Amino acid sequence: MSLLLALALVACASIGTPDGGPYDEEPPVLLKATPVLNATGVSVAKITLEFDENVTLENAFENVVVSPPQLQMPEIKYSGKKIMVELFDTLKPNTTYSVDFGNAIVDNNERNPYENFAYVFSTGDAVDTLAVSGVVLNAADLEPIKGMIVGLHSCLDDSAFTKLPFERVSRTDSRGRFTIKGIAPGKYRVYALSDANQNYLFDQKSEAVAWLPTVIEPHAAPAVRPDTIWRDSVTIDTIRYINYTRFMPDDLVLRVFKEDFMSQYLVKQTRDQHNKLALFFAAPNNTLPRLEGLDFDLTDAYILEKSARMDTLVYWLKDSMLYRNDTLALKLTYRVVDEAGDSIDRNDTLFVSAKRRWEAVLKQQQKKHEEDMKNFMRKAKNSPDYDEENPPVYVPKTKVLPVRFSGSNSMDLNAVCRFTFEEPLLSVDASKISVALKVDTLWTPVDMVFRQDSTNIRRYEMFAEWRPEETYMVTADSAAFKGLYGGVSEKFTREMTFKSLDEYAVLYVNIAGVRNNGILQLLDARENVVMEQKTENGHCTFYFIKPGTYYMRLIFDANSNGKWDTGDFEKGIQPEHVSYYHHALDLRALFEYTQDDWDIGTPLNEQKPLDITKQKPDKERRKMNRNATRNFK
Repeated sequence: MSLLLALALVACASIGTPDGGPYDEEPPVLLKATPVLNATGVSVAKITLEFDENVTLENAFENVVVSPPQLQMPEIKYSGKKIMVELFDTLKPNTTYSVDFGNAIVDNNERNPYENFAYVFSTGDAVDTLAVSGVVLNAADLEPIKGMIVGLHSCLDDSAFTKLPFERVSRTDSRGRFTIKGIAPGKYRVYALSDANQNYLFDQKSEAVAWLPTVIEPHAAPAVRPDTIWRDSVTIDTIRYINYTRFMPDDLVLRVFKEDFMSQYLVKQTRDQHNKLALFFAAPNNTLPRLEGLDFDLTDAYILEKSARMDTLVYWLKDSMLYRNDTLALKLTYRVVDEAGDSIDRNDTLFVSAKRRWEAVLKQQQKKHEEDMKNFMRKAKNSPDYDEENPPVYVPKTKVLPVRFSGSNSMDLNAVCRFTFEEPLLSVDASKISVALKVDTLWTPVDMVFRQDSTNIRRYEMFAEWRPEETYMVTADSAAFKGLYGGVSEKFTREMTFKSLDEYAVLYVNIAGVRNNGILQLLDARENVVMEQKTENGHCTFYFIKPGTYYMRLIFDANSNGKWDTGDFEKGIQPEHVSYYHHALDLRALFEYTQDDWDIGTPLNEQKPLDITKQKPDKERRKMNRNATRNFK
């Protein structure tokens, strides 16, 4: 009964609820601050802000920044029309403090922000008013970085970054932008830090960092900016010019990177097959680790397959007397960096067991052998030529080595034909491998090159002068390939037809100011590298481009090692520069394009097209005239 009565009361209340009135579009107004704004001689660490309406804080931990930075987390809370801040660090003498709220303070109903608000006070006789601003970008791909700490040091020795907390700080917004306020006149160095342990100094190699190589000297100057008043969406009514104070520098660019440092250790070892031992490391190896048998000689007992960074090593054991052991006792020696930063040897003792016992493997092999022999004899007895007095002798079949080939009936003209095998090869008979071109109904031999891939010992590449719209036959006779473990390939043939030139676009790129030290990358919409080429006197040509939308990134390869390199703070090495072409390229088949308007001098934060920028700006609040469109009843 009480439940029905409650529902009835709610229903009655709903009928009496007004349809509403005008929406609140005005931000809250600060009525009072204790201590007052820009107060001097402050000795208390408690701040109270009182507004004309109920307020709340959005993402205070992310958006509110206290400077100088506080080692003890300040308490920031709100209740009704008030916001209270308490600092727990001891206040420093003759220091300007700022609590930068950004747009975090909003009214409680419509979330209208009290924009760009910073509460400032000083423990000394004056308030420092200088400011600097700029942008923080990921050095490798020019992505704006949100939430990065940016700080200043008046101590110009770079060791301050690793030993002393920042003197003044800011945090980047969704565009990677930052403004550090309340700065005293002087000279400073600027740093950015992903401060994992929140101590405002660079003391962990895993932290992303950036630093400006030059010293800055904040200053201010009178300036004028235009203020456009629009009559409607397309017509300008008036342009006013407003005097203001410009704080500089306001165009700093910090390029963030992580150093090539990872704690090196052996992640795991596997032995899925008796003859195959794999080691996986947490970081790349600069030198090849040493593997030794504890109770056997491992010298020349394996073929090593290694990844490009030598962080994955596969040992293909050659001697069956060795790999039939269910467990192998091994000594592994590899280089690590100790706490002092020195490179030393680490020795691990490994006991690597096979996934299955050798006895079980032999039983399975024996079972298969017996089944094959029975099938052979069954077929022989059903043959009309069977002679019971002279039965045929069963000879086990040679193990077949599978051949995986990348060629197909529709090949791109720049595709590489590859053979891949399940195990390393013992031998290759190149005389049994051939390529023929189809001319009318006949096959004409053509020259080709067959070689082992430099990055994978189980992969081989085939090259020939492939012509558009032509069909080729690739043939490998039986026994052309012999595997390490006795497998022999069967005869293999594959027809391949190459696409027409009409299915591709060609792109010519000219970049002023770049010679032979650039790597130009053609990217898809996900920033995957589709094609890559070194510049020659600032010029690159890309052939055989499939129709689609592409983007371009240029790496300034300072050390000419063919890849982008990160920085090293201790050595004073900045990461290599990259640049983006500012527009997408819509390339169509049968067209040749020339791109020669690339201005690598465009500010870095204006280069990367928004279409492929992953860190999008936060949506700004828009004041909508909702009252005009609301239907009142």
